[in-house]
Amino acid sequence: MRRRRVLPSQLATELGISHATISRWLSGRDTPSVKSCRKLADYDEIPVERVLTIAGHLPKASEDKSDRLPVFREYARQKYSAELDEDLITMIDDLIERRRQRKLDTNRAEPES
Repeated sequence: MRRRRVLPSQLATELGISHATISRWLSGRDTPSVKSCRKLADYDEIPVERVLTIAGHLPKASEDKSDRLPVFREYARQKYSAELDEDLITMIDDLIERRRQRKLDTNRAEPES
């Protein structure tokens, strides 16, 4: 909603879901059904698996490079298609992966309390 700058009532209307249902999701009193997760994924143009995981219907997958990069590539192509070519996207992917790897290495090196 923040990214699209829509209000809960607007999201409810666009998804064909009641405003009260959206309100319960946002407050944490309820979670979207699988059917609603599909609607949310279609609306936001993201993989349904990601929405199902966020909603708690699927377990969180281990984060590895293959899970993350297609999401970044898709985003970069949609958002910055005129500014970024494949070489730049690949270079940014590499930089992101290096930073994540450094963070993982740092976390492993820290002694546990």
